[in-house]
Amino acid sequence: MRAWIFPGQGAQVVGMAQDLARDFAVARETLEEANDALGFSIQALMAEGPTESLMRTANTQPAILSHSVAVIRVLQSMGSSPPEAVAGHSLGEYSALVAAGAIDFADAVRAVHQRGTFMQSAVPEGIGSMAAVIGLAGDQVAALCAEHSREDALVEAANFNDTKQTVIAGHKNAVEMLTPKLKDAGARRVLPLPVSAPFHCALMAPVAAQLRPVLESINFRSPSCPVIANVTASPNEDQRQFVDLLIRQVTGSVRWVESVQTLARLGISEAYEVGPGRALAGMIKRIDPEITVISLGTSEALKELL
Repeated sequence: MRAWIFPGQGAQVVGMAQDLARDFAVARETLEEANDALGFSIQALMAEGPTESLMRTANTQPAILSHSVAVIRVLQSMGSSPPEAVAGHSLGEYSALVAAGAIDFADAVRAVHQRGTFMQSAVPEGIGSMAAVIGLAGDQVAALCAEHSREDALVEAANFNDTKQTVIAGHKNAVEMLTPKLKDAGARRVLPLPVSAPFHCALMAPVAAQLRPVLESINFRSPSCPVIANVTASPNEDQRQFVDLLIRQVTGSVRWVESVQTLARLGISEAYEVGPGRALAGMIKRIDPEITVISLGTSEALKELL
């Protein structure tokens, strides 16, 4: 059984998806559809940058979604078998919903642009930060966060990426304060991440309130296969739950380790990584090496499937 999995932020790079647009008409049409839905050319930003503009989360999010959906449509045009489950890492959950037919691409790309805009303005620049904790189990990271977090120095476990990497998020001073404690507990490294906001923590609470009416205005449909939700790590096929799951995701942890374990329990033995980069392939290799991952973010990779 095969799943399709979708990356979140971090894989954006100037030039992304341009080989797809060159080689596949359906990919070109997808990027043009994104331009029309957004009212500006995300395609030009993806192709030409500048990097600092592409790195702004209000632009990064629709760029990555558009790249992933371009690959989805190329796969469909090639006659690829539909996925038997889908899962997305953070932002990638929106791509997963598009792949499962639960949401129209135009609605999704507008929603993630607004999601990014809200996130960018929720916390003033320089106040929040995120860091990747390497070499320490996720439950230990979460326990240290809970022990030391305070209202004025909040720090939480944001992404459980694999068995040896957990991302923390919160106030910059709290992340910096916790860093030596994490190393004392056995973390090999604690790496600050170049992000524009502290995602997946309580500092994003204003975003959840702003995003709800955006999502409630969208027509969600029953998905064609189970969608693994980030905040529950459980398969969902009830369209009535999608809005709440996506709202909870804004401040909740990305439970990726458990999500991959859920895919394995569903009988998934192969996964297509649909979108830019190869980060998910590396995570899954460390979580469950029995699942074979094929990364399909480029024209060359897709042509190898033919």
